[in-house]
Amino acid sequence: MNKTIVLTTIQPPTKATILFSEMKDWNLIVVGDLKTPENDYKKIDCEYISPADQEKINKKLSDSIGWNSIQRRNFGYIVAYNNGTEILANVDDDNIPYESWGKNLAINSEIDYECFESENGYFDPLSVTNQPNLWHRGYPIELVNTKNNIKKLGIKKKRPLIQADLWDGDPDIDAICRLSLKPEVKYNNKTFFGSEQLSPFNTQNTFFARDIIPHFMVIPHVGRMDDIWPSYLIQKKFPNSLIYGPSSVYQERNEQDLVANLEKEIIGYRNTLNFLEDKYTMPEIAKQSYDLYIESFK
Repeated sequence: MNKTIVLTTIQPPTKATILFSEMKDWNLIVVGDLKTPENDYKKIDCEYISPADQEKINKKLSDSIGWNSIQRRNFGYIVAYNNGTEILANVDDDNIPYESWGKNLAINSEIDYECFESENGYFDPLSVTNQPNLWHRGYPIELVNTKNNIKKLGIKKKRPLIQADLWDGDPDIDAICRLSLKPEVKYNNKTFFGSEQLSPFNTQNTFFARDIIPHFMVIPHVGRMDDIWPSYLIQKKFPNSLIYGPSSVYQERNEQDLVANLEKEIIGYRNTLNFLEDKYTMPEIAKQSYDLYIESFK
């Protein structure tokens, strides 16, 4: 089976990147940016997609995304798809894979999972972990106070197209949550879990079936909702397609300005709930980028 890992970075190869490059039965695509030390990636086992390569793939899309942007990873999706990949893994270069990483895949397989339902209609995956005081980045802020009002629906079956594994260490939580709590996390979930309701996932440690790739873009010009809003969109297009899995990475988070992250999440605080209820549409510049991405697969 053709399986591909995609990441974008401006760093020299990190411990995580090197471990991903050494994964048996996986191909690694590294999408470069203007600051990426390209020569360093000639020393590891990966397919490096340079800025010039990206311009050749789709100049209009490249221009619409802009440089010095994590959304450059979209070019990795296009290359992976054209290479015939059947399972795509989204990872970040500061997420160190455990020995179990990639070995417990549910994509396109009928599996049993523990199903939950939220009283407020939208499921926060962290509400059913041992860290229910935290909440996932991009969960509607207005609903945080009721997110843990959860009903267990028991064991159900699902054939997922998307598998979002959890992340230990400094996890991908809401900026307010991170600033106020500064957690160091070790999740204790051991089995697959999820909901039939919409819930957020990110591109930090998430696996896609091939069918998902042409419809999922990390969307520019929407701050840190760049992977969150498309996570909701893809679930509307492919209902009940998402499963959550146990932690398979440890995040040693790259140095970041947490207040700047908060500022980039304000667009979500203002608009995510309306976005979910189809009362808000993305800025036109973001929609144009999304359309250009979709057209790349036609």
